[in-house]
Amino acid sequence: MSQIDAAPVQSADNPFAASSVVTGTPVVGGLAYGPIIRIGERPTYDASAAPVADTERESEAARFVDAATVVAARLSERASHSTGVSAEVLTATAGLARDRGWIGAASKLIAAGSPAPAAAAAATEQFVEMFTKLGGLMAERVTDLRDVRDRVIAELLGLPEPGIPTPEVPSILCADDLAPADTAGLDPAVVVGLAMRLGGPSSHTAIIARQLGIPCIVAAADLDDIPTGAHGYVDGGTGTIGIDPDEDLISAAIVAARDTAEKIAAWRGPGATADGEPVLILANVADGVSARAAADAPVQGVGLFRTELAFLDRATEPTLEEQTALYREVIDAFDGQKVVIRTLDAGSDKPLKFVANTDEPNPAMGVRGNRIVATYPEIRNGQLDALAAAAKGAGAVPWVMAPMIATVDEAREFAGQVRGRGMVPGVMIEVPSAAILADKILAEVDFVSVGTNDLTQYTMAADRMSPELASLTDPWQPAVLALIEMIGRAGEKHSKSVGVCGEAAADPLLACVLVGLGVRSLSSAPAASPAVGLKLGGVTLQQCRDAATAALAATSASGARDAARAVVGA
Repeated sequence: MSQIDAAPVQSADNPFAASSVVTGTPVVGGLAYGPIIRIGERPTYDASAAPVADTERESEAARFVDAATVVAARLSERASHSTGVSAEVLTATAGLARDRGWIGAASKLIAAGSPAPAAAAAATEQFVEMFTKLGGLMAERVTDLRDVRDRVIAELLGLPEPGIPTPEVPSILCADDLAPADTAGLDPAVVVGLAMRLGGPSSHTAIIARQLGIPCIVAAADLDDIPTGAHGYVDGGTGTIGIDPDEDLISAAIVAARDTAEKIAAWRGPGATADGEPVLILANVADGVSARAAADAPVQGVGLFRTELAFLDRATEPTLEEQTALYREVIDAFDGQKVVIRTLDAGSDKPLKFVANTDEPNPAMGVRGNRIVATYPEIRNGQLDALAAAAKGAGAVPWVMAPMIATVDEAREFAGQVRGRGMVPGVMIEVPSAAILADKILAEVDFVSVGTNDLTQYTMAADRMSPELASLTDPWQPAVLALIEMIGRAGEKHSKSVGVCGEAAADPLLACVLVGLGVRSLSSAPAASPAVGLKLGGVTLQQCRDAATAALAATSASGARDAARAVVGA
């Protein structure tokens, strides 16, 4: 934290002359101002309560199961009214409340005499310890599991559901971290800015905040120094939160931010640089509902259709007919336009209930994505058959890509399966080996799409949820940009499409750099598309290339960001 003197003055590090400023990692641009609020206390229980009598333990266990069922149903109901990533994470969190292992562990403790609230807490800590040791994507579930615990305990005690307060005026929410269930339920009309002490640029909190258009910073280690109740601001572009800014300075900045927001809202596409270089602005979707909502945004198609939602939280694999109907909904929402569909990216933190899931020492690098084919080829074959059936009679042929491709042989095998069904084959590049082999991979497939969230995590050997490593999991890392440059050069050599469908595509400044590196399609949450389109429309292709060159020459993520900003502006 940088403490400012008692009589602060305006400076580059403190443009609003705030009395105190804390720095984090910027993830969603924009400026917000209002009182600082925090999440209320989570439910507590009497840890010294007497053991449950033998005759009451069966009913106590049933009471626990009933409470977990109510919480799961509540989360599933919210998922049914949500779209995109919000629906996906709410569904996954509901699955935790129904998890047989967790329920079994708590029930065993109740059978030994523990009251249900104490059993819920103790069982949770057992799984928290296990998830933490596993690390990677499994460690991300710790916040989710503790959120489920608190909701179940509140239900058992007859308390209101825990979560975010509803402020009377637009406010800035500060927290250690947010569970996906809380983030997905945010109202951007009253929670106008977010600052997290933990989390990383590709955490669920950051992704959903971007989907909602809420200025957000994460990994602000000194956030506890920002007092609740003070009036402050969050600058999602610079990654700062400050309190007691100069009223004239912050007021002028808010007016300017609103003017920019109006210009962004008025942008309708299509995507192109100022000198006419086309750049497709596409949407990330998860189902028909989110696709139809995305069709109202100024996007030119779908750059990432996540198909996991049809498979998660199900006891059996969806039928060919069920899958075909789901895929056709998305294709019809953008009939005649580009639709890029990713085959099932399950495994690791998204286990399937209808396959045998083995305990892996490092699941983030284990059997996930296309690697499931080795054991369960019928799952991918069925999905490709359903996609081919859904494509019949459509106005455009779908583009289909596989996740977690690491070798040329994997790319070649997948391309043959897709072409054999009359569709356009491609692969995700999210493993460094695939980036290094992009030239050879693009000789086998018709397009590639860079998943910057995983590519960054794997390149930097850094858990994307670790607050201590947030600077490493920033997609502005020069090493990550250097890999994307290799991919872009390979795309130009083969005259084949290179896209980005990670959250990096939602950063307007980074979008300019990506275009300068050879990327020609950018897919993100639909809410981010106008800001990206407007920014690209104000710069030339040569400026994008110059910004890319400057960013590649930097030695840090912050240095790359500053270097690009010096070329193309904020």
